[in-house]
Amino acid sequence: MEIMKRTIDCGALRKADAGKTVILNGWVHRKRDHGGISFINLRDRYGVTQVVADTNAGGTGLDAAILAELRNEYCIAVEGTVRQRPDNMVNPDMPTGEIEVAAAKIVVLSKSEVLPFQIDDESDAKEETRLKYRYLDLRSAGMQNRIRLRNEVSFAVREWMIARGFYEIETPTFIKSTPEGARDYLVPSRLYPGKFYALPQSPQLYKQILMVSGFDKYFQIARCYRDEDARGDRQPEFTQIDIEMSFVGRDDILAMAEGLMGHVFKKTLGVDLPAHFTRLSYEEAQEKYGSDKPDLRFNMPLQDFGPFVAAGSFQAFKDALANGEAEKQAASAKGITIAGGGVKALVVKAAAMNAANNGAAYSRKQIEELEAQAKIYKAKGMAWMKVTAPQGGGASALEGGVAKFFADNAANIITGLGAKPGDLILIVADSKRSIANIALGAVRSKLGKDLGLYTNAVGKPGTAAQNPQRFEFAWIVDFPLFEFNKEENRWEAAHHMFSYPQEKYHNILESDPGAVKGDLYDLVLNGYELASGSIRIHDPDLQKRIFKIVGFDPADAEKKFGFLTEAFKYGAPPHGGIAPGLDRLVMLMAGETSIKEVIAFPKNSFAVSPMDDSPGDVDQKQLDELHLRVVQPKE
Repeated sequence: MEIMKRTIDCGALRKADAGKTVILNGWVHRKRDHGGISFINLRDRYGVTQVVADTNAGGTGLDAAILAELRNEYCIAVEGTVRQRPDNMVNPDMPTGEIEVAAAKIVVLSKSEVLPFQIDDESDAKEETRLKYRYLDLRSAGMQNRIRLRNEVSFAVREWMIARGFYEIETPTFIKSTPEGARDYLVPSRLYPGKFYALPQSPQLYKQILMVSGFDKYFQIARCYRDEDARGDRQPEFTQIDIEMSFVGRDDILAMAEGLMGHVFKKTLGVDLPAHFTRLSYEEAQEKYGSDKPDLRFNMPLQDFGPFVAAGSFQAFKDALANGEAEKQAASAKGITIAGGGVKALVVKAAAMNAANNGAAYSRKQIEELEAQAKIYKAKGMAWMKVTAPQGGGASALEGGVAKFFADNAANIITGLGAKPGDLILIVADSKRSIANIALGAVRSKLGKDLGLYTNAVGKPGTAAQNPQRFEFAWIVDFPLFEFNKEENRWEAAHHMFSYPQEKYHNILESDPGAVKGDLYDLVLNGYELASGSIRIHDPDLQKRIFKIVGFDPADAEKKFGFLTEAFKYGAPPHGGIAPGLDRLVMLMAGETSIKEVIAFPKNSFAVSPMDDSPGDVDQKQLDELHLRVVQPKE
């Protein structure tokens, strides 16, 4: 086999190159035969060039047998002359569409068997097939572009961070197992039988020690590992942009992250972000959007229906508020702060329903589908009413659903909620205000998708009205520091045990943990949590108080985190950090909904790699060296 090394790539040739002799290397993307003349679209990472092979032309030296053999995904080398296409043959959809290469010689570098699926811009093969033949899937233009984007984002991160005095420092991959939420992946030690390393769920403890070490500004594009049950769009191994800074407060971290995101989006997508992002407290986000990761690409806030309950006669709403108040008082007597009951409403605009529903309002069946969504999030049900147009010069009214229970107060409800004729009012009530918020927030999210509201203009999903380049960031701040675990009757850290409680709550840490807010912050983008961080505890005595509140035994704390608390005894600086998820960031920038689309070799939803069949068995010799025995689970 003769290897002809390329002199130029398949995406570089233009009209100005006409007359040049070139060598191209790549894959046969498409081949069309027309009576002795073959048109070959030759593809590499950089683009596609049309090659014309004319076996009727004299003196080309083309081998007709080789040409006849060529199939899609044969890897070939082509030598030929660049020529300008006739005006009526120009392909404006291809960067190289003004030229073609007249082949003088074609060499097959390697052959391809029949493909399990066609390689197009985007594959329509099933996910499992795409992952089994990932090397073929990665040849598609879509995957090539997304991996390119990931590379550019990583470079832009390093460029911005290093220019601002951050050091990129690697932290260990083999570490001590510490409780951080998910299960650790464990690595047995051959040299120390019965002992294990853990793969890091994050570099959290090490980056804090780097601050104690005086490095001041650290970052790392870090690989992280969590042994979680198969669910959603999770991967057992993932990548985060890990950042830590010394002598800073919350606003310093937020400003830094805003600058980083602004640079990354401008550099890679040409998108200008606002200098500062919207800020919402955790409570405000839950009250307005029913979520601590609200999608702000559309304006449909949750509203408080509580003020209208007393004047109505719907007993379920009254019971929710009364029972919630009783639960609130009982919790207060135990020193636990809770919100009580809630009745929340959502106004769905007629224009949005009509645009996405072929000009029709929502049917009873569609409303029941929304109710089913609310019930997934523990709602007992969902009430509804429709606003009707005025009749004979009168006022708008309510009809359908629970409207009859509020007929006497319809005008106040319509005005108070800002509803208009044709609008649909959805209501969820519960003795736990958080359930009413979260359940109706889930309905809001479904409506955003169903009605195509993730847009600059109202339109159906997939239509031109949608704008995939719209990015709405928000900071969620003032999170609760603790959560109460009813099953275990104890307080737990809402984020992790090293998050700093806001100063104004230090005197009530032990007496009212439920009221304590932490210096915690999440960065949200288009309804996804993109990053999470906090100001850290650097005072050993304060750290001991937190351990005690969450019931973490001092001996266990010393065993698990002794190396960190020991370091804090030697002049630890105030410090804080944040860790944007690189996979999710690139996913959102690429307009995708799964991080598998931006990872070169992801696992499937069961943490299995169909391509290399991992996890797999190991032989007995390896187990013996590690002093391990495999015990099969019981049937």
